[in-house]
Amino acid sequence: MKHWVLLAAAIVCEVVGTTCMKFSDGFTKPVPSILLFVFYAVAFVLLTLAVEKIDLGTAYAVWAGAGTALVVMIGIVFLGDSLTVTKLVCVALIIAGVVGLKVSEESAEKPAIEAEAD
Repeated sequence: MKHWVLLAAAIVCEVVGTTCMKFSDGFTKPVPSILLFVFYAVAFVLLTLAVEKIDLGTAYAVWAGAGTALVVMIGIVFLGDSLTVTKLVCVALIIAGVVGLKVSEESAEKPAIEAEAD
């Protein structure tokens, strides 16, 4: 469970860093530009710690999918990005894929745990 919390924190840091990218105005504004690199560095450290116990492919898919979905939502809600049915369907598909990977990892772990109990 701890590693999933680390992954969630990594995703939040990556999303904040990406949002800072928008506000850096092409690296012309120093504070958001510096924050972009700080949040990305923290995100990669947390991701590295998370993949100690989470399959790399699953962790990266969750990282990319959840990060993408969150950035799309931030863009729509706070930055005036367009909201279309197609965009919402695509974000829903990303979320479904992330949930599917998490479920598949859990079902793959159960036989191993049951085998250890015997």
